[in-house]
Amino acid sequence: MNDYVILTDNCADLPQSYLDEKGISCAFLSYSMNGKQYGPENRMDDHEFYEAMRKGSMPTTAQVNPEQVKELMIPCLEKELDILYLSFSSGLSGSCASAETAAAELREKYPERKIMVVDTLAASLGQGLLVHYACLRKEAGDSLEENARWVEDHRLNLVHLFTVDDLFHLHRGGRVSKTTAIVGSILSIKPVLHVDDEGHLIAIGKVRGRRKSVLELARLMDEKIGSYKDSCDTIFISHGDCLEDARLLEEKIREKYPLKTVLINYVNPTIGSHSGPGTLALFFLGDHR
Repeated sequence: MNDYVILTDNCADLPQSYLDEKGISCAFLSYSMNGKQYGPENRMDDHEFYEAMRKGSMPTTAQVNPEQVKELMIPCLEKELDILYLSFSSGLSGSCASAETAAAELREKYPERKIMVVDTLAASLGQGLLVHYACLRKEAGDSLEENARWVEDHRLNLVHLFTVDDLFHLHRGGRVSKTTAIVGSILSIKPVLHVDDEGHLIAIGKVRGRRKSVLELARLMDEKIGSYKDSCDTIFISHGDCLEDARLLEEKIREKYPLKTVLINYVNPTIGSHSGPGTLALFFLGDHR
């Protein structure tokens, strides 16, 4: 019997239709903009959010707290369901620690239930892709423990490659210096970044011009995919309100790989608050991050 549910948080960037289909509930990392706080009950339209940022609004974000995670888990436990919770990277947020705290408290209250929290060390649809594979494995019959072990064993094979259009948002988050942001903007320098083995954002290159940065993501996929090349049929792409660029990236990858599953969705406002409009990210399984 696979009497367990898969839970995650909204930083997995999975579409609501996907979450509904798979029966996945999410904790919510909230954000505030122009004096108003947004959460699961009052979400801002993604396009509207990025348009506000383009016009100068600067949002702030908050991590999930233990009480929010407990509110998510308790209904499952009351239904006598075990839990596999796949969290946003601990390298980018304290939300995973909140989930661990909540799980520890609930294990005492529900000693007959199993609650496993896995730090995906991933972000956006990288986290979402791990959730996707976990769902497939659950459907194939994996137990809670087998599924959690697979995610832990393969999370460092989840390659994150992304670029941003405006360096000043990375500067706000302490990722680049103000001088780098100014010079890069003048010269139209676009950084290429990834998420390292500790779940942190790390710059790995730079190119001049937006189109070149999109093509660079496709080129780097060839470098990083390694032994997964022959079996690569799934990629996820997230974007900060730049759907045309996401579709161009998909087109370039389809020229090389026999893709069966491609999921494209927005970078949610919690992550987008730090990466900004024009963020474009590619996710797939490879030999090394």
